[in-house]
Amino acid sequence: MADYTRTVKKYLSEEGCYFVRYGKGDHEVWFSPITNRNIIVDGSITKRTSALKTLKKAGVKKRV
Repeated sequence: MADYTRTVKKYLSEEGCYFVRYGKGDHEVWFSPITNRNIIVDGSITKRTSALKTLKKAGVKKRV
């Protein structure tokens, strides 16, 4: 089973997004300067569609 979490975090960091704090469970809160809002990143993203949705919410144009 694929794990997209590391790739999503890498793409977020490359675009200038940064870690803010830990959320509930295995979630993390990141800030996106592109959209000027906080993004919730799951600690175990196993579906490609979930990874793409997270990147889209952050305003990142890269594909997984």
